[in-house]
Order: sequence, then structure tokens, then C-alpha cells
Amino acid sequence: MAGLRLGPLLRYVDWESGSRATVWVETSRACTAEVRCADGASGSSPTFAVGGHHYALVVVTGLTPGSTTAYEVLLDGLQVWPPEDSGFPASTITTPAVADPPGSEPAGPVRIAFGSCRWAAPPAREHDPVGPDALDTLAARLAADPDAARPDVLLLLGDQVYADETSEATRHRLAARRDLAEAPGAEVADYEEYTYLYDESWRDPDVRWLLSTVPSCMIFDDHDVVDDWNTSGAWLADMRRTPWWHERIVSGLMSYWVYQHLGNLSPDDLATDPLYAAVRAAPDATETLRRHAVAADADPTHTRWSYRRGFGRVRLLMVDTRAARVLDEQRRAMINAEEARWMREEVLGDPGAYDHLLIGTSLPWLLPPLVHDAEAWNAALCRGERGGPDGRWARVGEKVRRAGDLEHWAAFPASFRQLSELLREAGCAPDAPATICVLSGDVHHAYIAEPRWPASAPGGAPGARILQLTCSPVHNSIPAYVRAGFRFGWSRAGRWLGRVLALHGRAGAPAMHWRKTGGPWFGNQLMTLTLHGRKAALTLVQARKGPAGAQLETVLERTLTGNG
Repeated sequence: MAGLRLGPLLRYVDWESGSRATVWVETSRACTAEVRCADGASGSSPTFAVGGHHYALVVVTGLTPGSTTAYEVLLDGLQVWPPEDSGFPASTITTPAVADPPGSEPAGPVRIAFGSCRWAAPPAREHDPVGPDALDTLAARLAADPDAARPDVLLLLGDQVYADETSEATRHRLAARRDLAEAPGAEVADYEEYTYLYDESWRDPDVRWLLSTVPSCMIFDDHDVVDDWNTSGAWLADMRRTPWWHERIVSGLMSYWVYQHLGNLSPDDLATDPLYAAVRAAPDATETLRRHAVAADADPTHTRWSYRRGFGRVRLLMVDTRAARVLDEQRRAMINAEEARWMREEVLGDPGAYDHLLIGTSLPWLLPPLVHDAEAWNAALCRGERGGPDGRWARVGEKVRRAGDLEHWAAFPASFRQLSELLREAGCAPDAPATICVLSGDVHHAYIAEPRWPASAPGGAPGARILQLTCSPVHNSIPAYVRAGFRFGWSRAGRWLGRVLALHGRAGAPAMHWRKTGGPWFGNQLMTLTLHGRKAALTLVQARKGPAGAQLETVLERTLTGNG
């Protein structure tokens, strides 16, 4: 008899028709997975096999727009979800009311919660050294109050699992398979070991229920594979000389496709995706998916991990800032030319189609000025502005880059300028959206930054409000000295020091300036954007211990726009 290993995860809810959704599951053996809803909607799919594991992504059809319906999961006709001893409310699918006419203002607000960087929380009775998990705490709040406003979607902006920083429990499982004295030691080595990470992270009862009832969008960051993944061409060359890297990257991309990327796709995308068709048709899709991952690693243009989602008049672009990079120092780019063309078309290709534009990028676009200038200085040294590409400064720059994690948008100066200009252009259009928000994580704290272009800039200053909204971690930590460094990075002295570095590196100055308008905040946290018409508001909550257990405490509530 088939059992449910992981899931269900409610992934995609169709905001155009209001009648479709997808639900992802991992099962213990080959079977047919079925989702049945209380309102009569349903869907089923046979499982596919990868690496000895069995999965299905079920497309549910016939949902009623503007409704909430409970659902159950059956495997070969036997109910496996919800479990009999569940203490949680029923898992539900909530569909939006379809705008009439299409493209008009939706009936209610769109709530988008986001964050990144989540170590798997330890079992409930064990000590948690980094404090309460924000996702666990959100789940507890929603479970305790079924009438509470829920996010319409949860954006997980990277480091959903940590392949290079494993828990004690996972290390015991690894040691049962191989000698941890040999590389890669206590880090994961292959596909099977990646499944341990998802087991640990998604089997958490609170998170399991939360992800079964709140739709999610995901994108990877470095720790989903390894710290500083694709920092530079020299870094990649060094990794490729190790005996374990090839299997790590191939398995990382395979597992990401199965556990995260597949659920990002719409039913229409799934129906036309040749890889998904080949995986489902194969008795065992391991080699099919492996060939795809090998090709994706060899050629950044082979696979587009970025994607677009729509939530009424809100457009989300989730942008791959890891696998799409160009690492040649003289052509260095955060995203390759093909990816940049796709992004530009999605931003500017259909004017007036959205009221709010969200750019999901795991790495912040706007950093503290000192950090930004240090990364631009470092990039200039590495490409040879001082002493040539093979000189001493270039070698020192590469060492500093790796030691300091200098790999954000600022470390790819041409891409930083390109993104900045694209956002300015979108914000200056006659039918510009009310807000353009870059949503990021990675840096283990939260802040708000706002750019300002001079009125004399070509094309003028934007009419849309443009913001960098950074929220991290969901469940992790940051050393005190790093906290102090980020605070100093925003200070007047930090700005001065940054300009000194930029001048030394001949890095030039950005076309605009920006300032911090909120934060920094440190803790396990989530941000939520509430968007309605052309109005926008932002909330930041942190998970904190209290007498009655962990609670979400509101740190910030801010209106971003008025009636527009």
C-alpha cells in the first residue's frame, strides 16, 4: 500500500480562471495520486520515479472562483491526507474571484508574504539555538484562528535547504551511507542525500500543514547547492577540479527541479513542457532528468529557472540569480543576455497590464552603500582595473571576493546598471505601475531601501514608487560583528569609506542614490505586501519566544502608496 512521504504542497493557484490549482506529493511507491475537494473539484496523476523516489504533481480542476474548499489526498483510492490524528484544521484551496471584465481591479486585496534562508527547525521538544521558526509560528497563528487573513501566496526566496550546513540528525544519516572523513564530508553528496534535506525541512508538522494550505513560489540561492555557488569563473574552475562537485551540482539541479521548480509552473506550462512529458513517460526518469541537469550546468542558457506569475493586477517575476550568471571577468553578468531579454519583455512588453511589479531575486539589488561600493571595487580589481587581469590586485580581489561573499548585484556592475535602468524606465512610463518592489533575502536581516534619480536623468525621475524590500532569515542567525557591519554600511562614515574604495577601483558612481527608509531589523521574520488596486502596504513580523510559546510580533506596518 502506498503511503505519503512528503506533502501535500499546494503550489499553483490559477488567478486567471480561478478554477485550477496544483498539489505536489512524494509517495512511498508507484501509485496514482488523487486530490478530492469538498466542492466536487478533483484531479489525479500517476507518480513518476526519480532516484528510487516517487512523485506526482496533481492538477486540480473544477474549483469555484472566489471560494475556499477543503481537500483530501488519496493514493490508489485510499485516503492518506489529512492524517487521522491531525491537530490542524483541514487543508484548503482558496481561489480568487475572477475580475469582470478581465484585467479590471480585483474584488479584494492580494497578500504576498516573503522571506528566505530557513534552516530546518529541530523537533518541538528540542532546544532551538536560533530561536523560533517564522514559518512554524505563522502556521500556529493561522491554525489557531481559521478566520485570520492568510497570505495568498508565500514566496520563498532561496536557501530552502542547506546542502552545505547539515544538522546533526542529517549527519547521522549521511554517516550511515559513507565515510564522512572523505569529501564532501558532512555536506550532501548526491540525489538521495538531497532528499534527506527536504524530509527534514518539509516533514515539520507545522510547516507541512502551512504549505498544504498556502500556495508557494520558490527560487534557489547558493546554499540550495553550496555557499557562494557561481561566485566567479575562478571559483567554478576550482570546484570542477574536486572529485565531488559534478555529482553535487547535477543532483542539486535534479532535486531542485523535482521539489521546487516543478510546482512553480502553471498547468498550461506543464502541458507543453517537453521535460515534464519525458519524465512522466519514463518508467524511471533518473537518467532523463540527469541529462537535463548536466546540460543546464554546462550552459546557463539551456534552462530558464526564472518564471512569471500573475495575481490579478500584480505581476511577479522570479529571477534566477545563480545558474543564469556569466562568469567571464570581462563579460561578467548576473543574468545572461537571453535572460535579460526575457526580463525586459516581461517588464515592458505589455504596458498598463499591472498595477504592481514585483521582482523576486534572492540577492538584494540595493545594499548598504559601503557594501555596494566594496563589491563594485572588488569587481573592478578582479577584472584588472589595477594591474591587469593577471596582476596582484586581481589575485587579491578574488581572495577578498570569496572571503567576504561579495557576489550581489553590485558585484556584477553591468547587470546592476541594466536592472536599475530597466526599473527606472518602467517607473517613468505613462502607464507606470504604482509600485515596483524588488523582493530579496540572503543577508540575514531585513531593511527597506529607496532609490532616487536626479530630475536631470535621461527620461526623468520615475513616477512609480521603487523599493528594495529585503527580508531574511526565516530561521537562521547572524553574528553580532556582521550586524554591526551592516549598520555601519548605512552610516555617513560608511558611505565615505565606500566612495574611497570605488575611487581606488575606478568603479565609477551609480546613476542614482538610495537611502535606507526602514531597518535594519534582525531576527526570524517575514514581510507581507498587501496590494489592492493601486494601494500598497507593508508589514514585517518577527517570531519571538513568549510565556505562551512563540508568537509573531508586528515590527512594522507602513503604507507605501495612497489611492494613486
